[in-house]
Order: sequence, then structure tokens, then C-alpha cells
Amino acid sequence: MAKKKQTEAETDHEKHIFELLKQMGMSEKDIEADFVHYLYNMLGRDIESDAYYQFKAMSYTVRDRLMMRWKDTWKAYNGGKNKKAYYLSMEFLIGRSLSNNLLNLGIETEAEKAMYQLGGSLEMIEEAEKDAGLGNGGLGRLAACFMDSCATLGLPVLGYGLRYEYGMFKQLIKNGYQVEEPDHWLGFGYYPWEIQRSEYTRVIKFGGYSRQFTDPHTGELTIHWEDAEEVFAVPFDVPIPGYKNGVVNTLRLWSAEATEGFNLSEFNQGSYFEAVADKSDAENITMVLYPNDSSENGKELRLRQQYFLVSASLQDVVCQWVDKFGDDFTDFAEYNVFQLNDTHPSLAVAELMRILIDDRKLHWDEAWAIVSSSMAYTNHTLLPEALERWSVSLFEKLLPRVLEIIYEINARFMKQVAMKWPGDLPRQRRMSIIDEHNHVCMAYLAIVGSFSINGVAALHSQLLKEGLFNDFYQLWPERFNNKTNGVTQRRWMASCNPGLKTLLDEKIGEKWVTELTQLSKIEDFVNDKPFRQTWMAVKRENKQRLADLVEKETGVKFDVTALFDVQVKRIHEYKRQLLNVLHVIHLYSRIKRGDTDNWTNRCVIIGGKAAPGYAMAKKIIKLVNSVADIVNSDPDVGDKLKLAFIPNYRVSAMEIIAPGTDLSEQISTAGKEASGTGNMKFMMNGAVTIGTLDGANVEILDAVGQENFFLFGLKTPEVAELRQHYYPQGYIDTDSDLQAVFGLLEAGHFNQLEPGIFDDIIQSVKSPNDPWMTLADFRSYVEAQEEVALAFQNHSRWNTMSIINSARSGIFSTDRTMREYNDDIWKLKPVKMP
Repeated sequence: MAKKKQTEAETDHEKHIFELLKQMGMSEKDIEADFVHYLYNMLGRDIESDAYYQFKAMSYTVRDRLMMRWKDTWKAYNGGKNKKAYYLSMEFLIGRSLSNNLLNLGIETEAEKAMYQLGGSLEMIEEAEKDAGLGNGGLGRLAACFMDSCATLGLPVLGYGLRYEYGMFKQLIKNGYQVEEPDHWLGFGYYPWEIQRSEYTRVIKFGGYSRQFTDPHTGELTIHWEDAEEVFAVPFDVPIPGYKNGVVNTLRLWSAEATEGFNLSEFNQGSYFEAVADKSDAENITMVLYPNDSSENGKELRLRQQYFLVSASLQDVVCQWVDKFGDDFTDFAEYNVFQLNDTHPSLAVAELMRILIDDRKLHWDEAWAIVSSSMAYTNHTLLPEALERWSVSLFEKLLPRVLEIIYEINARFMKQVAMKWPGDLPRQRRMSIIDEHNHVCMAYLAIVGSFSINGVAALHSQLLKEGLFNDFYQLWPERFNNKTNGVTQRRWMASCNPGLKTLLDEKIGEKWVTELTQLSKIEDFVNDKPFRQTWMAVKRENKQRLADLVEKETGVKFDVTALFDVQVKRIHEYKRQLLNVLHVIHLYSRIKRGDTDNWTNRCVIIGGKAAPGYAMAKKIIKLVNSVADIVNSDPDVGDKLKLAFIPNYRVSAMEIIAPGTDLSEQISTAGKEASGTGNMKFMMNGAVTIGTLDGANVEILDAVGQENFFLFGLKTPEVAELRQHYYPQGYIDTDSDLQAVFGLLEAGHFNQLEPGIFDDIIQSVKSPNDPWMTLADFRSYVEAQEEVALAFQNHSRWNTMSIINSARSGIFSTDRTMREYNDDIWKLKPVKMP
């Protein structure tokens, strides 16, 4: 009876609390009042204060409105035995959150009006937010899009990542060269969207050794990982709201902290630096995103980061399971699935085995049945160097117990391979997780331990099966599948392109925000004159925003009537920014020799970061800037051609770049790009693609048709065939345009004060061993660009192409991607919130 009264009292308290929380309204006046409260009473500022403090006040105001929904979602997911998925990723490039959270809560108009009433500007406040430095490029941005879609679909998915204090780096351009500065995005440890959850702190081990002994009580062999360095993993939770559905999912980010603040004995002896050495060593784990791994110390830190992520995350899931269901793991795999976002979290396979065997005392076969039924692996690259191989010696130093488990996994797997292909020793060597150079092949560990292996575009998945992972495909064909990437239209259209959103809402309603295939309806208006005029007006406005950004960042002035030709992505030889630069030099050469009949003015934007240790990529950045200096200052060129390198490419910059782009450059060597997602963002916003038959370009071409896509270059089989007898000098000898380009390069026309600095680039592109075959595609690329120039002159045709590209982009929403992951891999039951 007493227990019943207690339960009733608790319910009454909850009702009372809920009634109090209900007073937090969503109207303009409610938002205005809370904003002023936080600005004046909590932050001690006034309405004329710096935009940064206004952003903090607004973020608290919005976070309040997320909190109850967040708590209710957590209860719904964890109230019973509901299946959940866990997305393990080293990157979550979420960018800014305020505008996206306002959109998904459905209160962006109310917030805008509230700030207007206070004499402020919501746009100014949104600009004051720093991009969260939790990712590098497409991999991290994809993970962020996935989280948004999972929340919008009501899927119980928890993201796990690392809370890096510094992003990859802030890119400055000095004298044309990339200069890296720390990206201290977290400021003074402050991020308004996060909640620290210290009660879920986990302990992570490194180093030491493993000791085997027989348990005197059970008589079973027991293994202890002893004398290890211990580091705390402290979780910080970030809310990820769905679109107007009451769901708020969780992104849990781990921060490394020392188990002890400092050594008091060392401090008292005057050894001040030594006293805090352990603290510094521990916190270095999550200090910076992707350390430069060209050194041994960099490799060690990278491996520490990867293990830190998977160990903390898996401990977290297992501990929550034990708290609810005890040590019965019979149906653990039925209710938990782990998605490994690329090869970085592959250690999850061995770490879950360690937890189940060492900590939870399961037998090997029981544990392996759980692991191999709950792990799923997404591969994002065809580049062998990106598949990660760590030396056994480094494993022995950092993760001795984990290495023992990997050895055992490999030994059992090798028996399986031998049974399938008796006596085929070359195949066994190829498939071994421990390679002949004594390295651990992390991608192979992920494949062996996963029930699902997927690529991220139709072509990519096919190439994985036919090439990179062919042996494994022959062994387990049923495990391989494709899940073509996407992007979330809520950020990449509704939020970043408000003019287009207004037009679409008026013509086809708002349903496209959650069902992007609805965009197909705008094809009905492709010949509607008022619609076409508004479409062009929206594009022109977006181009002006982009031109303003270019001028602010680079000082280069763009004419909005020119063709805006854009390539923004990580700087890498396979993405072939170099081919783009060669084309710019070709156009410049034409202008200098007077070949400008029927000319189309063109403004070229290139942007992206080069990895700090990637010397050739850095030289390509220097070449782009050196060519830009000459082109933009030559009076003969004028407005016919402009080139700008956008420094510090980031999510918030792309939110301006994508809506303002006319031509999307997706020009990687065929067979090298796994998918690409920038191509989808541009397409949604009405840009037309010029590209090779690579990655998701294949599916974009299928969607829009050849008449709405500028295709060029060798196909994947042709690249492989040509590689056997590639002779780039032959292309130069037979192409007068290419001769003119190299004439300027080799004469040092773009580096007169720095002779010889581009010799390495010239030699690499002229080498028969150039794996990217840049010159082989030059002529085809130039011809495709000539078609682009002619098409752009026909404003009516270009406008039609733009509308059709957007109209047929519906399949490239991550909502579709997440449904496919769920239908084919996760099997989660969507949750509906009141």
C-alpha cells in the first residue's frame, strides 16, 4: 500500500513538473522573454552586447525547448527492451546548430520576429556561432546528415564520437601557401548545446600486459589486463532534433580526462611540469581531430583515439544493458546493432569480444556469436592507403590484450578460409588480418566481424566486390550490399536556401522537407514562366551572397551574371583539382592569344584543406593561388575569367556556396571516389554537374539524363586498361592546347619570383606512373567545358537544366538512405512521440 502511494505521489510530482514545463511556449513573445532573461540575468549583458553573447542567450532559449522532448525521447527508447542502433564515427561534422534546431523545432519565424521586436537580427546571431570542429570532410558531414535523418524518422539511433577540443585546423592562405592554425572551436570549454553526463564516465586502458590464471572458485581460465595506464572517458551529450516530430536523438561525445588531476608529490618537490604530465597525456587523446600521422607519435595518438572511442562506447552500451537485464546476453544481438562508419572504429570487433570474455565471462563462441551478429561495417573508400594498417609492435605497446584477441580471431578465420579453399596459401595470405609485413589490417577485421558490409554508391559497392574485397565477397556474398549516400534536405535546402524553400512551399507544399521525392512535382512547372522567373531570381540572389563571401574572404570581385564554376572538397590528387587548374590556365591562354569569340564569362571557385603531411596537395593549393594572382590581375582578362581559392572551407561556407553555384565540379579519376555528397548538395540546389562516371555521379546521371549532365573522361575499366601503357607525353605532343598550358607552366609564368616551385607537380602529371591519369582526361574535359559555356549562354536551357536537376534529386536524401539501412541492416522499430 505504501509503495502504491509513493508511485501515485511520484506521478503527481511528474504532472506538476510537466505543467510547469508546458508554460515554456513556442510563440514569438515566449522566445523574446526567455532570450532577454538569459541575456540579462544569466550572462549579465544587454541588448546592445556583442553578437556572440546574443547567440549564447538564443542557444539557451532554444535548448530549453529541446530538453523536455529530449528526455521524453530517451525514455521512449529505453523504457523497455527496444532495439537500438549505435553509429560509431570518428567524425561528426555538424557545423552550426542554431539555425538547424530552429528549423526542426518549427520556430525559425517566431525567433526571427522576436529578434526584430528587440531591434536585433537573427541572421547576425546565427553568424556568431562557430562551426563545431568535430570532423574533416564528407565522412563527418555524412554522419551528421545521418543523425538528422534518424531523428526525423524516429529511429532509435545513438551517435558515438569524440569531443575534440581543436578541429582539424584553421586554414589560412599566406603568399598562396596553406598555413595551419589551431581551430580552437570549443573556446574555453564551452559549447551551449551539450550536457555533461559524468555519471556515465568510463575507464579506458592502454599499455600494461595481460596475465592468465585459473579462477580458484570456478576453475576457469581468466585473463586480466594489468599494470595499464587508465584514462577517463567523460560523455557530453548533444541533442539532435527531428523535423517537427517531437523526437530528439542523442550524439554522445567522449572527452578524455586523467584519472588524477596532478601528482601532488611531484608538485611539492617543485617538479611542476612533471606533476601535470599524466593529465596532459590523457587529455591529448581528444585534444585535436586527426593528428598528423606521418610520425610515429602521430600514429600512436591516432590509434589511441580509435580505441578510446570504441572502448568507451561499447562499455557504455554493455553497462546500460547490464543495469537493465543483468548478465544475460542471450538476446543482446537481437536488440543492439553497431554501425562502423568506415574503417576507423574497426577495433569495436575485438573490443566487444574483450568486454564479453574478460569482463562478462562469456565463452569465446558465445561472445563471437554476439559480436558477429551485431556489427555492421560501412566502407567509404577505394584507396588502399585509407584502409588503415597498424604495426603489431604498436599494438603490443598500446593494446596488448586486444592484440591477443585479434590473433585468436585471425587464427579461427584462417581455418575457415582453409576449409573453403584447401591449400590456397596465396589466398590465405591475402585475406589474413595480420599481413606479411606484420601489420593489422583494420578493414579485414571489420569485415570478418560484421554481418553486413556495404559500400556507399552503386559503382563503389560493385568495385568493392570485384576488386578490393573480392576474396571476402567470394566467401560471404550474402554480407555485401549497397547503401547510396545522401544528404539532409533540411540543412542543405530548407535552411541554407530560404528563397528556394519559399518558392517550393508555395508551389508544391511543405511535404518535401521530409519526403524529398516530392520535388519531382516541380517538373510540372518547368515551362511555367512565373515559376522560371522566380527560380532565376532566387539563384541570382544566392549568387550575390556567394560573390559577397568570395570578396570578403579573398578580395576577388565576381560578376553575378557570369558562370559560377565551383569545386570545393578535400584537396587530394584523385579529386583532381589539378585538372580544374589546367583548364583555367587553358582559358587564360585562349584569352591571351585573342581566342574569345562567343566567350562565356566564368568565375571559378576552388576550396578545401590539404592534410598537414600531404606535400603534393599543399603544392596544388599554391598553384591555384599563383594562377589566381596572375589571372585576376591581368587587364587583358578582365571579367572574362576569375579564379578564387576560398580559405578554410567549412560547413557554414558550403551553406552559402551550394545555393549560389551554377556548375558543380565532380571530376575525380573514375573508380576512385566512393560516393561524394557535395555533388548531391549542389544538385538539390539546382547546380548542373560536370563529372566523370565515378561514385554517385553514376546515379546522378541516371536520374537527370545525359542532356542535363556534362559527362567526360575515361570509365573505370578504361582507366585500368590504360594504366598498363599510359604515356602522358603523347597527349601533350598531339594537343596544341595542352602544349600551350605546359608552355606557361614550364616557363614559370605563374611563379616568376619563385622559380621551380611547381616542378614536382609538372613531373608528377607527366609521369607514366601518375595513378590519376590527369592528362588522359584533359581533352575530354575541355570539350565538356565548351559544351557548358554554350549551354550557359542559352539562359532558358540552363534554367531548365537547373530545375530538372533539383526536381530529380529526391533519391539523394539521407532519409531514403536511413530507411534502407534500417530495412536491410538495423531492423529498428520507429518511435512516434506525442
